Amino acid sequence: MPNPTAAMLVIGDEILSGRTRDANMHYLAGELARVGIDLEEVRFVSDKHARIVAALNALRADYDQVFTSGGIGPTHDDITADAVADAFGVGIDVREDARAILAAHYQRTGLELNAARLRMARIPDGAALIDNPVSSAPGFTIGNVHVMAGVPAVFQAMVASVLPGLQGGAALFSQTLCIHRGEGEIAGPLAELAKAHPDVSIGSYPFQRDGAFGVNVVVRGADKAVVDAAMVALWAQFPEAVA
Repeated sequence: MPNPTAAMLVIGDEILSGRTRDANMHYLAGELARVGIDLEEVRFVSDKHARIVAALNALRADYDQVFTSGGIGPTHDDITADAVADAFGVGIDVREDARAILAAHYQRTGLELNAARLRMARIPDGAALIDNPVSSAPGFTIGNVHVMAGVPAVFQAMVASVLPGLQGGAALFSQTLCIHRGEGEIAGPLAELAKAHPDVSIGSYPFQRDGAFGVNVVVRGADKAVVDAAMVALWAQFPEAVA
C-alpha cells in the first residue's frame, strides 16, 4: 500500500516579504518521513482571506493530511482560523474549553486575558483542539486539516501532539554520497542506476565549495536493504566518493 500523503500551507506576509525565514517546513518534512507520511506539496500564501480559503480547499481535496502554519495569534492579521471555518462552511466563535486553557495560562503568568488574547480561543465548529504545552494557546484539527502556530517551538510541540493520532506508512531510509564531480559528468551513470533500482528514489543535489564543484547524491526508499544495495552500486560507479 502506498504511504499516506500530506501537504503544508504556510501562511503569512512576513514569510513572503523575506522578513522571517520559514523553519517549519524542514521540521515537518523530517517528522512526516519518520512516520511514513509523504509530504508532496508545500504552498506559501499571504494573509489574504480568499487566498487562504482557496489554497486550503485545493490541498485538502488532494491529500490525506494538510498542515498549516501561521496566523492563529492574537492580532488583527491572524485570520487563519476564520479562513479555515469558511473553507469548511462552518461557524466560528470563542469556545469554552479553549477559553479555559487560556484563562488558566494567563492566571499562572499574572497577565490579563484581554480581548486580543481571547481571539486565540476562537475555534471553528466541530474542530478538535491541538495541545500546546509551550504557550497554551491551542491549535485545532478539523477534517484532515491541522491548524498550527507559526512560532517554530510551538509548531514543533503541536506536531508532536498530532502525529501519534495519524495513520502512517513505511518510514523512509536515506543515505547520501558526496561525489566531487560536476552534475553533467555523473548524469548518465545515475540514470542507468535509477533504471536498475526502480524501488528507490535517487536525487542529485549539486554544490560549489571553494571553487570546486560536487554533487550530493541521495538514495531514499522504504526498504533499508534495497537502499543499501543501490548505495553499493553507486559507490562502485564512483569509488572516490565520500559517504
